[in-house]
Amino acid sequence: MTQATVNTATSKMRRLDPEDAQLALQRLQSILKRQEVVNLLSDDDQQNEPSEDLTQLTHRHHEEEIRAIINNLHPADIAFILESLPEPERQLVWDQVSDEYDADVLLEIEDWVRESLIKSMDTEELIAAASNMDADEIADLAPDLPPDVIAEVQKGLTAAERAQLIAAMGYPEDSVGAIMDFEMVRVREDVSLEVVLRYLRRLQELPDHTDQVFVVDRGDRLQGTLSLTTLLVSDPDSLVSSVMNTDYFYLHPLDPDTDAANAFERYDLVSAPVVDDYGRLIGRVPIDEVIDVLQEDSQEQELSRAGLQEEDIFAPVFSALRNRAPWLLINLCTAATASFVASRFEDTVSHIVILAFLMSIVAGIGGNSGNQTMTMIIRAMAMGRITGANIWPLVKRELLVTFLVGACGSLVTAGFAWFISRSIPIALVMMAAMIGNMLVGAALGVLIPTLRSRFGKDPAVGSSVLLTFGTDSLGFFIFLGLATVFLL
Repeated sequence: MTQATVNTATSKMRRLDPEDAQLALQRLQSILKRQEVVNLLSDDDQQNEPSEDLTQLTHRHHEEEIRAIINNLHPADIAFILESLPEPERQLVWDQVSDEYDADVLLEIEDWVRESLIKSMDTEELIAAASNMDADEIADLAPDLPPDVIAEVQKGLTAAERAQLIAAMGYPEDSVGAIMDFEMVRVREDVSLEVVLRYLRRLQELPDHTDQVFVVDRGDRLQGTLSLTTLLVSDPDSLVSSVMNTDYFYLHPLDPDTDAANAFERYDLVSAPVVDDYGRLIGRVPIDEVIDVLQEDSQEQELSRAGLQEEDIFAPVFSALRNRAPWLLINLCTAATASFVASRFEDTVSHIVILAFLMSIVAGIGGNSGNQTMTMIIRAMAMGRITGANIWPLVKRELLVTFLVGACGSLVTAGFAWFISRSIPIALVMMAAMIGNMLVGAALGVLIPTLRSRFGKDPAVGSSVLLTFGTDSLGFFIFLGLATVFLL
């Protein structure tokens, strides 16, 4: 190998590092900022032809710089950069991405960005990108692709691939069938391990995340699994049937994808077979798809608790307004209700003004207590640990824990109330109100997500808003009501 060859090989070797994407983003933002300045100067000097030529030359130089940066990154890093730019700048960078990366970037990027990228591509570009995808990957993009592109792509597929695409597009969005991969290795149980090894060596490459091959009969019915570890360390003359694992986990295409994620976490799986109602092997779920499901569910849950949906952080103001306004208006109504409850005790507060400074503590502590309980409950529901049989014992447990925590915390709160009021009765009312509202928060923290789930709703959507409504309104009512009864 010549020295030049060594240098070339070394220059192509690079370590994937998320920090590279951050540095590339900063460099791109600097280039885009310079281009913005050039555009502003050219707008001020539109009559000067030499200046226009210089502007075009500068623009081409900036495009070359962008191509040199962006096309030297992993598709996942390119997707990250596109998600981190406002739409006009995002489009400028996307136009410089090499065609060979289009398919991978579209698969990696978030849905809310993918839509804008696809709209900017013409039919030929979309067909070229989709032609480099597998059937399951095309199915992932199908909701965002124009129908004529889907029809054209199907023409280039084999009959088997076309059938896989149609099947994948027919499964519900949040099902196992929507995330399963059709690429897998099948073998028969009546062949030796040596035959299996020779068969694997003839393949150009193994499907991604292959940790096992699937043993099927002539009707493609799943008989067992054979791990690659067993295949490598066992006697090559052994039959597959003698070493295969018949105690295996499998999924159905209509199972929720969250069930698959929970199973992967519980059993430490790398892949799992998918079988139909007749026991035939139709696909597999690899670990990378499960990680995507877990990440998406986590992000959706965080947004849902605040009553939000996924949005482009660089989207126009009115688009963001449509996403955020509904639950904020609901929150406004709930806050108004809490204020109305407090206003009913105007005489009490006017006689003992210090109550106005203390009642926010009662409401706040109750909300925090409820949030702790609700977070635990929503997570337990996501993991499938809550059933109709254990919900009421769980309510009792949460109330007991909250009571004990409240009893300890209320001593501190009572001491603070006495310190600023020099009144033991006010301290005792504060103590009782705090424990009472913390119990209210704990009860609501269990009941709100449970009832929403019982009626087929996402238990996390708007749960914080509803909890705050309950703890604020009832907290004011309990505190001021006790004050009215015992202090006046």
